[in-house]
Amino acid sequence: MDEILQIKDLTKKYGDFKLDQVSFSIPKGSIMGLIGENGAGKSTTINAILGLIKKDKGTVRFWGKELDSTIQIKENIGVVFDGINFYETLTPEKVGKICAAAYKQWDNPTYQNLLERFSIPQIKEIKTLSKGMKMKLSIAAALSHRPKLLILDEATSGLDPVMRDDILEIFAGFVKEEGRSILMSSHITTDLEKVADYITFIHRGRVIFSKRKSDLYNGYGVIRCESGLFEKVDKADILACRKDGTRWNILVGDKEKAKRKYKNAMVDTISIEDMLLMYVKGEQSNEESHFKRFI
Repeated sequence: MDEILQIKDLTKKYGDFKLDQVSFSIPKGSIMGLIGENGAGKSTTINAILGLIKKDKGTVRFWGKELDSTIQIKENIGVVFDGINFYETLTPEKVGKICAAAYKQWDNPTYQNLLERFSIPQIKEIKTLSKGMKMKLSIAAALSHRPKLLILDEATSGLDPVMRDDILEIFAGFVKEEGRSILMSSHITTDLEKVADYITFIHRGRVIFSKRKSDLYNGYGVIRCESGLFEKVDKADILACRKDGTRWNILVGDKEKAKRKYKNAMVDTISIEDMLLMYVKGEQSNEESHFKRFI
């Protein structure tokens, strides 16, 4: 089994929001970045993957098996949400003891080393810790039961840039051991640009793309042009577009083709953040066709 996690046609309806046939997979030894605007469905996807909410349809398989099939599967999944999941009257010392009793694979030396590395006090109650310190504690606990898959929902959002960089180094080292993988939801796209191998983009409950990060950089681009040239651009080439003053920015899926086709236009590379902004805040002349072409 080359893929740790396989998601196929995951669907969940909440009122007027629908997570619509979400599909992607995570190979062993890789980091998958999950991006999308607030309300796009990232957290709903993660909650459905973990069985915290009941999916309407679709399949979720870890190492080829359903989550509830064996206790060992749950042992091999580490989870960190955007917020502390321990009682706030506990101390980090007590958290370690509770986790040691809960997980057969608990590695106390790793936990102690991470507490020291993150400068987390052992005997202070969690409620007295800062948001960033609480997040570091959650990460330390998740890493210390030696999971093979780490699922992170905005786990670096409360950390300062220096600590985020330190955590990202730990994550990069984590996936190098024994074919481990990470699913990392984050609105800090620069973090994903540093460490992710793959990017899955969810917009309005649907997957726009799930690709290697290198393929995104090599393939996608943005045409920057005046209104006159914009009118001549083949609408079939436009994934999304935004007007900035008198100039247009046009997102295309094949920048090398765009360079050949529109020789008088400037065609630039594009960051993951700008891709997201173009889809979310830009205009899409035929959105349904874009979804069908890039899912």
